Formats: sequence, structure tokens, C-alpha cells
Amino acid sequence: MPYAIDETHDPKLTSWVESANDPQSDFPIQNLPWCQVLRDDEDESLQTGVRIGSCVVILDELDEAGMLEGTGWIYGADVEVISELDPADRNVIRKRLSQLLSADCADLRDNSDLRERAVIEFRGDVSEQGDILMLPVFPHDYTDFYASITHATNVGSMFRPDNPLLPNYKHIPIGYHGRASSIVPSGTHIKRPIGQQAPAEDGGSPAFGPCKLLDYEMEMGAIIGRGNELGDHVTIEEAEDHILGLCILNDWSARDLQKWEYVPLGPFLAKNFASTVSPYIVTMEALAPFRCPVAERAEGDPQPLPYMFNEQNQKQGGFDITLEVWIASEKMREQGMEPIRLSKGNFRDMYWTIAQMVTHHTVNGCNLNPGDLLGSGTVSGTTRDSRGSLLELTWDGDPFAEPPVLVPGTQRTPIKLPTGEERKFIADGDEIIMKAYCEREGYRRIGFGECRGIIEPRRANT
Repeated sequence: MPYAIDETHDPKLTSWVESANDPQSDFPIQNLPWCQVLRDDEDESLQTGVRIGSCVVILDELDEAGMLEGTGWIYGADVEVISELDPADRNVIRKRLSQLLSADCADLRDNSDLRERAVIEFRGDVSEQGDILMLPVFPHDYTDFYASITHATNVGSMFRPDNPLLPNYKHIPIGYHGRASSIVPSGTHIKRPIGQQAPAEDGGSPAFGPCKLLDYEMEMGAIIGRGNELGDHVTIEEAEDHILGLCILNDWSARDLQKWEYVPLGPFLAKNFASTVSPYIVTMEALAPFRCPVAERAEGDPQPLPYMFNEQNQKQGGFDITLEVWIASEKMREQGMEPIRLSKGNFRDMYWTIAQMVTHHTVNGCNLNPGDLLGSGTVSGTTRDSRGSLLELTWDGDPFAEPPVLVPGTQRTPIKLPTGEERKFIADGDEIIMKAYCEREGYRRIGFGECRGIIEPRRANT
């Protein structure tokens, strides 16, 4: 694996950006995730930066001042260009930024004119000057996987209790080609989708109107770094060399549309109306201390075929990332109430690794391109409070209990909100907030920021 723990991960390292030294900050100097900022200037320029504490540092400003000389930084580069760099070259840039932002380096700290141009203070996703955080990369392609066996078992148990997992699941990472054009940045309001829903009885006509069973899916997104040529295959040994980093992904899902349309070719309108991503790409370099073994397969499960298996990936192919989903209804916000947490899971529980997804995606010669987005699929654990969607969270079944509890998919217990409201699925005005972070003894906590979206009503004729 090309990503090593080095001096940039030193937990004693602090920054002259004081907000980065808060132990609960998502963005200490050990993180430095990539982002893109739409500047509130005459040209409305899009500039590349890294997040540290409450600030974003614009790299072109540092380059103009000669502070990135010798790092291989390309003036005017966006995150897609950065993706194409060799991991070793990216790490040179990371080490230089870590040096410039460290507490004992005066080069940028004491240059007030440059610091005013290059270091932008943000409150949420907007700076004091009106600069806005955009998508961290504009993907040309998007593939969504189904890599959590727990999620697949939950969903399968609702509708196929006698056969929850299809025969291929344990042999192949299941995925489908999503819609890149409807990927939106955190904070974007989402209009409730409309479409066809299943007939009330066999042989009847489908209904048409706004989605009644709107859901979220808590996922991680992987951003492709260097691509591969059409006809070539990225091997499991090389796969992580082709990944820039990870972000939070909310794969909004219209469950009633999905139920009617998914046979035989999978989801279509139920998924392509919007997917929300967080503003930051936490790099593979930053994640090096938080690697973990792949989740153990159950006794009797097949091992992956040789093209998706090597010992290094088994030992370090997982990521120990805590994932949380929160909700704030419109009424809660009006009454000044804080969001409440719906679930808490961990990305280490995935059945298939990111590297396996990459190598399987390309085994037939498919060409991945820099900046492409791969979704992990819903991340769910075996306890009810770790389920990564409302479809699972409100469902009364439990296939992991002893003995398993399998009930019809329609038997549900709603989530109770502090206002007295209840939710089985998302209502208009609800805000869904996703968070992710890594913690390990001996290292600084790092985070992914937040991935937010509020649902707006939509009538059938709009």
C-alpha cells in the first residue's frame, strides 16, 4: 500500500491556526482535506484549497508567493488535476502544507498580507466575504455499490425472508451506474421527487405523484485519483494507488418508486434525482493511521476470487470511520431545538473493501477517470441503532437476533422526535445531517465535516 504513517500524523503537531488545535475539530493539521471554493470576486473564480480548523487555505496564493516551489503544485489546478498526481507527489505537497501551517513555522504565519489573501475564515459552508464551498470535485461518472452485507441482509429479509441474500452477493461487489449530473454539495435543498408507485393491487394501474417513502442512505464516497486506460485492469495490488480519498455521501432514495421500478434492471428514478456529498475529500494519506483489517467473513463464506484477494488488503483494507446520522424537523428548528441522532455505525463493517470495488469495476477493461465517484452503499451494523437508512431503522425485524426476527417489510415502529412528531420516512422540511470521523489512541481525531440537506415539498405537476 502506498500510504504510510509519517511526521504529518504526529499527534503533538499543532498549528498557528488556533481553531485547528481544538481536540474536537474535524480539521486539525493532521487532516488537511482538499476542497474547492467559489470566490465572491469579479470573476467568481473556483479555487482549490485545504481545510484546517475553521479556515480554508488557497494553494494558488501560496504558489504565487513562492511557498510551494519544488512541490510539483500546478498553478490553477482543481481537485481533478490533483487526482491525477502520483501519490508520492501528492504527499510532497501535503508535507509542505503541514510545515507551512505548523505552529513553529513563521513563513505564512507572520506574512500578514499573504495570510489575508490565502487564509479564509469560514462559518459553516460560507466565508465572511461570501465565498462558498462547492463540490470537492465535479465527477463525470458515479457508480454506487452495495458493499454492506448487513444492509443487504436487512433489506433482503424484509422482502425475501426465506432468501435474503441472492447467490451472487458473497462472490461479487454489486453496483449500478448512477447519475453524476444530480450530485450536489452539502447544504443544497432537495425537492421531493415525483414518479410512479406500485399499484395497490395486482393487475391495477400504478399511482403517480410525490414520493411518500423518501429515505436517506448513509454512505462513504471514494474519489478516483489516477485513472486507467480503456481495456486495462487495475489490480488489487495497485487499486489504492488509484484512490485520492473519501467523503460523506447521502444517496437519497425514493423507496416507493424504487419498489415499482427496480426489477429487472435496478434503481432508476428512485435514485437519480439527487445525491449529496460533503465539501471535503479526506485523503488516503490522512487516513493512514485509521486503517484496519477487513471484516471477518462468516464461517463457510467463500473467499473473494484471486483477482480481488491479497493479504495486504485483508490486513489493512478497511477504514475505522464512525458514521452518524442526525435529523432536525422544521418544527424542531422553529423551536430552537438541536438535531437528534438517529444512528451510529462504522465503515469497518463493510463486506467489500474500496480496493476490491476498484479492481472489480475495471476487471472487464472499464476505464475509470480522475474524479470519478464510487459510493460504498448504505453502511449498516448489526444493531438497530447502527442501521444506515430509515428503511432499516424503523423496521421491526432483526435477522441478526438469536433466533432471527423476520417480519413483513411494512411492520414498522416510527422514530419519535422531541416535538412529539413521528417519522417512518422523511417528511417535508426535515433536515438530514451526516457526520463521519476517525479516532484512534495515539493519533489526533480527524473528521469529514458534515453532509446536510433539507427536503422541500413538490407537487405532482411541478
